[in-house]
Amino acid sequence: MSDHPFTTVRDLLRYAVSRFTEAKLAFGHGCASAYDEAAYLVLHTLHLPLDTLDPFLDATLLPAEIERVLSVINRRAGERVPAAYITNEAWMHGYRFYVDERVIVPRSFLGELLQDQFAPWIAQPDQISHVLELCTGSGCLAILAADAFAQAHIDAVDLSGDALAVAAINVRDYELQDRIALHKGDLYASLPSRRYDLILTNPPYVNDQAMQSLPAEYRHEPRMALAGGNDGMAVVRRIIADARQWLTPDGLLAVEVGHERTHVEAAFPDLEMTWLSTSAGDDMVFLVHAAALP
Repeated sequence: MSDHPFTTVRDLLRYAVSRFTEAKLAFGHGCASAYDEAAYLVLHTLHLPLDTLDPFLDATLLPAEIERVLSVINRRAGERVPAAYITNEAWMHGYRFYVDERVIVPRSFLGELLQDQFAPWIAQPDQISHVLELCTGSGCLAILAADAFAQAHIDAVDLSGDALAVAAINVRDYELQDRIALHKGDLYASLPSRRYDLILTNPPYVNDQAMQSLPAEYRHEPRMALAGGNDGMAVVRRIIADARQWLTPDGLLAVEVGHERTHVEAAFPDLEMTWLSTSAGDDMVFLVHAAALP
């Protein structure tokens, strides 16, 4: 005999929203609210289409189905594990990626810019032949870059062998092994000798003070993929210092820095950069032309 009154999808959805709200969960890994995340987790756990909730709301569930959903709800609320680590998937700009605790959950405003092929900064996307992504993590941006620039070869680098194992799964899922090469190494150290039309990076940029106040969900992610040192710029400084020698004369460097614009401008007061517009505003991603780099 069950010790709970739940029988339908609607019951579990309501319970999940209440639990998530009561637990004051943080949402920033793909879903924007307790309702959105509850709907996603319920539908995923029941193997239902993620974009079709209404027809199933009053469906009567089997006891085993109810127990599975309750286990997921209680893990999300009790342990504050990001939903993506529970389902082993993350969605970004319409792309599905495999994820687990070896990588941060994919989220990047660079993805928006890639979907627009970096217009107007790149006038001829079909002429892009080599793209480099530093700090690739799950490989999500490398995959979006391969789709954005159909003629390009992509080199994707990460210091973490564990992260690259996850990236390899995603590259294989999208059948891009012939176009995306994964390299284990410290930024540029393991790369072949070549010049790139575009260097992309969403590096560790969270400053020390911000790291101390991260919600519990973010503390489940690999620290090395988030922590950027005292001002958040430790890795960014190294990327900028050597980028010019890896870019073509007309090449571009695009760097995502979250909410760290103040620290960027303090660290690089003389660097000519352009802040690009994204759905979150004009202070998340900056662009530097090769000629402006040191």
